[in-house]
Amino acid sequence: MESLNALLQGMGLMHLGAGQAIMLLVSLLLLWLAIAKKFEPLLLLPIGFGGLLSNIPEAGLALTALESLLAHHDAGQLAVIAAKLNCAPDVHAIKEALALALPSVQSQMENLAVDMGYTPGVLALFYKVAIGSGVAPLVIFMGVGAMTDFGPLLANPRTLLLGAAAQFGIFATVLGALTLNYFGLISFTLPQAAAIGIIGGADGP
Repeated sequence: MESLNALLQGMGLMHLGAGQAIMLLVSLLLLWLAIAKKFEPLLLLPIGFGGLLSNIPEAGLALTALESLLAHHDAGQLAVIAAKLNCAPDVHAIKEALALALPSVQSQMENLAVDMGYTPGVLALFYKVAIGSGVAPLVIFMGVGAMTDFGPLLANPRTLLLGAAAQFGIFATVLGALTLNYFGLISFTLPQAAAIGIIGGADGP
């Protein structure tokens, strides 16, 4: 009986949280839509696969070394991190202190976690190398552009106005968000307004 209990405790499903379960179902739905229904496979397939991997219980594929340390809940290691951040040796307090810390301090804490024997997950490494550096979005949209069929545009040049309207939508949305910020209705920084502006165009996901 003890062996069976140890086996069950070692299974990832025993540590499955409600949020992880929901995200796993959503990821499976996205994969089904991409594969079975051929609905935006270029977008939904990698999104669903990434969501599936990052929410596997106890795998920590999407966790950085520091996040793995915090998830481990080792009192001695938490005390060392808390002493560096001048906060209480509690996971919640450490996360709050890290959110307010400078990037250089966050990098030091990450290196300290690595020195303690923790390693970042493969998805965290991929994010740092590809997405955090800004390389992956450029490569992705270059690929999408290379796959674009310009036949309909050449056959009917008037559809070029649709592309112009999409670009106008981006700038209009950015200016609209900044206008709301100017009049104090909703607070948006310029990067936030630019992120919102991407949604205002009809030329991307």
